Amino acid sequence: MADTKSDTPQPVGAAALVAQAGGPVHSVAASQTPDTPVAAAPEAAAAPGRPLTLVEARNLKERVIAVMKTIFDPEIPVNIYELGMVYNISVDLQANVEVIMTLTSPACPVAGSLPGEVQNKIKATPGVNNAKVNLVWQPPWNKDMMSEAAKLQLNIA
Repeated sequence: MADTKSDTPQPVGAAALVAQAGGPVHSVAASQTPDTPVAAAPEAAAAPGRPLTLVEARNLKERVIAVMKTIFDPEIPVNIYELGMVYNISVDLQANVEVIMTLTSPACPVAGSLPGEVQNKIKATPGVNNAKVNLVWQPPWNKDMMSEAAKLQLNIA
């Protein structure tokens, strides 16, 4: 069987970005495994009408994560990303961002407003074409989902 590895760019739809809250961002192309990290590159936005490259999508995802780290649950002095409330962030090659997140409880007083705030702040991020936030309750949030930094800040062992 012939070797299928290639240095040529992958076609649209043949690549994705994979990340978990607090973890590294990886790209997966047809010739790669999920463990292959994307090399850092200077920030760049795609020209209008041109799909993002994997590096541009990765950089956009990092900017979205930075924005999410500015959003706080009003009852807890830690941002939603470090709290582990963000389960997944997807960036496609058309600069559309989809976030799957939860709240600390379905009875959270900001359940009606926080997802909209997250969506609006992501949409306002330079380079983002569109944003969608999906609020889920499974798996339920618990303190084990917090980053080590959040646990230290809240004095949780």
